[in-house]
Amino acid sequence: MGKVSFSYADRTLRIGYKTAVKAAVESLFKKEKVVLDHLSYVFCSDDYLLTINSSFLQHNTYTDIITFNLSEKAAPGITGEIYISLDRVKDNSIRFSSGFRDELLRVVFHGALHLCGYKDKKPADIALMRKKEAEYIALFYKNNKALLSSR
Repeated sequence: MGKVSFSYADRTLRIGYKTAVKAAVESLFKKEKVVLDHLSYVFCSDDYLLTINSSFLQHNTYTDIITFNLSEKAAPGITGEIYISLDRVKDNSIRFSSGFRDELLRVVFHGALHLCGYKDKKPADIALMRKKEAEYIALFYKNNKALLSSR
């Protein structure tokens, strides 16, 4: 098994570039100089993620992504789980006119960046997070032109 895996709770992600996304996440960790042990992305519905948000974070609101750092303190690498609501991704892609692929890449990289230490509570942190997301989305497109143009 690779360092990045995709699994599905109650939604399935049907895209032809999963391997490229996984490689891009591994590359992100290398570029950020953070050792990655294993990262599992779990794709789900709004309701599934709302249950997690309520149970673990005591937030009774929909969200697009929740990131859990499961690393042991003494472990040399990051182990994490990232839950992504495909319902939110779809709705946000429409709301922000960004397209499903761009919004999906944004949240995939957003969660990985959290595990690399980036925050998004203060305005300056949010600005840096958005800049990093855009950087990794652009790099993904640059590195996967041939793959994406054939789809």
